[in-house]
Amino acid sequence: MKLKLDDNGNAVLQDGKPVYVHDDGKEVAFDAPATVATITRLNAEAKTHREGKEAAEKLLKGFDGIEDPAAARKALETLANLDAKKLVDAGEIEKVKSEISKAFQSQLDEANGKAQTLEQQLYGEKIGGSFARSKVIAEKLAVPADMVQATFGSRFKIEEGKVVAYDANGNKIFSRARPGELADFDEALETLVDSYPHKDHILKSSGANGGGAPNGGGKPTVPKGNLGGSREERLAAIKAQTANA
Repeated sequence: MKLKLDDNGNAVLQDGKPVYVHDDGKEVAFDAPATVATITRLNAEAKTHREGKEAAEKLLKGFDGIEDPAAARKALETLANLDAKKLVDAGEIEKVKSEISKAFQSQLDEANGKAQTLEQQLYGEKIGGSFARSKVIAEKLAVPADMVQATFGSRFKIEEGKVVAYDANGNKIFSRARPGELADFDEALETLVDSYPHKDHILKSSGANGGGAPNGGGKPTVPKGNLGGSREERLAAIKAQTANA
């Protein structure tokens, strides 16, 4: 990565930020204040993790000499049952435990069902809404948002209420403009499109290559399916192209 200079040897600025050129030719405005803030935050997180580790080690010292936690837990349960036997027969205790367990499991299943429904609604709003509002799709892609979501939607997840993107290797996609920070939706989507093997079929034509030829010239790849047909045919074509991507 190197600093971009103009013809007079001066640094090129974008929104007051120096522009750097990565090894792949991608130009990114470097946000120094944001980077400093990220470093400060990471240092604070590291301190918190260290203090938490020290506190956990101190707490564990109280369990020195207990080599079998499972056996210790079983012994405590046995003592609890012995105390309870003073009130009711041991068989009744197991019956009560079973009824309590059934009631709790029913409530747990209901809560899990509600949680899954809410998670699906959140995914639809966060992920689907991001595709629908994307400037990258509107300005750079020649296919509608629902087709782009059908192709790249699985690469986006919701973690701690935020949209997080992953590349084909399962790694989180980080921002080039804000080192140390995760890429926002549009920057992540642009990164995914750049590495997509059939991107020439979904990018809007710039007119630089002419004739619908892929970037860089040469013989275009024959697309799978009918990209010029109905909406259903185009969607099927996009899915066919990504099946082995």
